[in-house]
Amino acid sequence: MPPIRLVLADDHEIVRAGLRMLLESQSDMEIVAEASSGAEAIELARTHQPDVILMDISMPDMDGMETTRRLGACCPSVVVLALTIHEEEGYLFQMLDAGASGYVPKRAAPEDLLRAIRTVHQGEVFLHSSMASVLVKDFLQRGGATGGTELSALTSREQQVLRLIAEGLTNKQIGQTLGISPKTVARHRDNITQKLNLSSRAELTRYAIQKGLISLSGE
Repeated sequence: MPPIRLVLADDHEIVRAGLRMLLESQSDMEIVAEASSGAEAIELARTHQPDVILMDISMPDMDGMETTRRLGACCPSVVVLALTIHEEEGYLFQMLDAGASGYVPKRAAPEDLLRAIRTVHQGEVFLHSSMASVLVKDFLQRGGATGGTELSALTSREQQVLRLIAEGLTNKQIGQTLGISPKTVARHRDNITQKLNLSSRAELTRYAIQKGLISLSGE
């Protein structure tokens, strides 16, 4: 299997150097280019057509949100994984709305970043576990108003899958936890999103909190 082709987009050279040391030690990853600005990230994406771009949010000339939106228009096959110091809900939801497939704080452990890269490359969404508290805070600020569909509309298995989705697990991990195939998990996930009329992991997580599938005591 060919390696995951990566572009590093961060305006701090020392950050890129650290990432390079980590990622080049992985046999299934290859850095094809580095960008120090949003415009450069777009140009390099067009040239190299990488699998994944590690995207900083605070960059000169164009922030990570706008860069991600433009990448979605010009290079729809390129997956964006946000890697940032920002852990506020505003940045999280703006990046997800712009089209990012994952969000990892720079203080995360190296193994978390590696797992995030592999997860988004497989077409899944990855949210670092620290983002759970951000989603809880957002839910509380909204007063729990995330939709009126009753939990009874979901089967017991769908409720289990929803809880694990909201906790950040991939389809493969959910399948391993429940003893079912990833394809079966994907089918349950489709049923859940149709029944609840919710699509993003953030929306599903808010709903899971509202319905008591995730305890707020863990925050």
